Amino acid sequence: QVQLVESGGGLVQPGGSLRLSCAASGSGFTISHMGWSRQGPGNKRDLVAGITSDGRTNLDASVWGRFTISLDNAKNTVYLQMNNVKPEDSAVYYCSAEVAVVNGRTRADFRSWGQGTQVTVSS
Repeated sequence: QVQLVESGGGLVQPGGSLRLSCAASGSGFTISHMGWSRQGPGNKRDLVAGITSDGRTNLDASVWGRFTISLDNAKNTVYLQMNNVKPEDSAVYYCSAEVAVVNGRTRADFRSWGQGTQVTVSS
């Protein structure tokens, strides 16, 4: 009933910028929170940025002052603006959403994940 599709990953030089996008599609759902997580070589998947439907944001300390997250509620699309990127930012970035689906008298709450997009920071 919902799927997330990321785009915008690629190769970028240290100090450069990149913008990731994630669009949610489907029907019969509402989203309360969307976020971005990343998984580097040998690392677990860690949340780096999140945003609620009313615009409240949180960022991991490793990206403070460099990354910003924003949400277009009308389009169900979340963005991650990555500025002044560093080699340690290289990872597969995954979009996530906290989703509520109502079908008749049944409500299900779950987290949906995108397929991931590769970001490589290198000279």
